[in-house]
Amino acid sequence: MREIVLDTETTGLDPDTGDRIVEIGCVELVNHVPTGKTYHQYLNPERSMSEEVVAVHGLTEEFLSDKPKFAEIADDFLAFVGEDTLVIHNAPFDMKFLNFELKKANRPLLSYEHVLDTLVMARQKYPGSRVNLNELCKRFNVDASRRTVHGALLDSELLADVYLAMILDKELKFSQVSEKKEKKEILKNVSRETLSPRKFDLPIEEEEAHTAFMLKIKNNLWGINPQEEAKN
Repeated sequence: MREIVLDTETTGLDPDTGDRIVEIGCVELVNHVPTGKTYHQYLNPERSMSEEVVAVHGLTEEFLSDKPKFAEIADDFLAFVGEDTLVIHNAPFDMKFLNFELKKANRPLLSYEHVLDTLVMARQKYPGSRVNLNELCKRFNVDASRRTVHGALLDSELLADVYLAMILDKELKFSQVSEKKEKKEILKNVSRETLSPRKFDLPIEEEEAHTAFMLKIKNNLWGINPQEEAKN
């Protein structure tokens, strides 16, 4: 099973008002294990950015001026992600930008059917808690000290660690529930009525000593009623 953990950085909040992608970062997982394979690309947005936006990701117009335009890297990007599941935090934001860029470049759009939104996943698992990337890193002891600004590849690497931690927590809880159910089934199937009592020819002294000992044991597993035994 191949999954792509993905993040983008942009010039603003909405491509419909002219904002563009300035960075894409992807991390490959196979069977929930990082392979070390990544995709990373800075992009020339062909437009200006406010100081507030630059402060978020640290990417200046000057730095991005000689980087490729999205249309130039669209095929390489699509080849990397393929049709595998995209793991994205707040997926509608990134997907809207990516499909805007793909449409503008006359390329196939990404399907929402192959998207796993870790923001939705975290809200379901930890209702009422803050579930931004920084808070999730704290929850799972993921080292985010390098995250002085937002960066698409770094944030994808951090999100991959967080996502795998959430998956592991889910699997552990499922395993614990399954184990408890299995134990209950075993106990339910152990019926005292199905265990036939065995008879032994013992001296009367040993039988009396045995009965006296049994009277001290309540709810024994072998189905002998000490009170009835005493009567006999």
